[in-house]
Amino acid sequence: MLNFDKALDLPPQLQWKYANEPELMEWTIRARNYNTLAANSIFYFMAALILGGSFIMYSVYEGMSQPWRTLSCIFFFIFILFTISCMTHQKVDFAYRITRSGIEYCEWKDFPKWALTFLKWFSGITAIIFMFLATLDPAFLIGALIGPGGMGLMYLSMLNSKSYQEMHTQYHHYAFKWEEITQLAIATNREVVDLKYSVTQEGNDFKTNWSLNVFCKRKQKEAVANFIKPYLSPDVPFIKAKVNVPMSTD
Repeated sequence: MLNFDKALDLPPQLQWKYANEPELMEWTIRARNYNTLAANSIFYFMAALILGGSFIMYSVYEGMSQPWRTLSCIFFFIFILFTISCMTHQKVDFAYRITRSGIEYCEWKDFPKWALTFLKWFSGITAIIFMFLATLDPAFLIGALIGPGGMGLMYLSMLNSKSYQEMHTQYHHYAFKWEEITQLAIATNREVVDLKYSVTQEGNDFKTNWSLNVFCKRKQKEAVANFIKPYLSPDVPFIKAKVNVPMSTD
């Protein structure tokens, strides 16, 4: 049995389909299950815009004394960039389990409780800072209302909105038999093993052809693919190719 370290806590509702069989390989991982090239490009583009906005902000605040003029611009840049990164670098938790019958996986994303803690403390600390700065320049009162005040309202809305928290929570569990796998591929551009499959969904009388992106730890994808290969039909293609996450090979 092979186990990869640093396992995530599994969702309490998870019941493996092949739980009666010993696992041959299992691991958990937190991965970006989307096109990272596009997401990274958006992040860098927004970073450039925010940096430009920070310089404009610095020039507009020419009447503000130092070091508050510089610190306010740095604070603006870091806070906005952090907010953007939370959108472009989101990750989902995955758990994979391989047995003699097949491969199954669970993907889940819990509401980030740390975000509430961060907003609460960050808005409180920045409010104190802005109130202190307001004793030097009353204009900072406006900043206190817009910045820490806005974050405080965001914290309260996230804390009390059950629908908002449910929107940022997801859970899925799937299982596939080895005979349903039609292609095995090692991604050349991501730490991913891609499995194409063909299954008949419950209630349907036709085949559904799709793919499963198996996210792997760094430098583990070859080991995972080679471990899976013997369980597949001999005529199943085994290739190396670019994988267009969340889709499949070209």
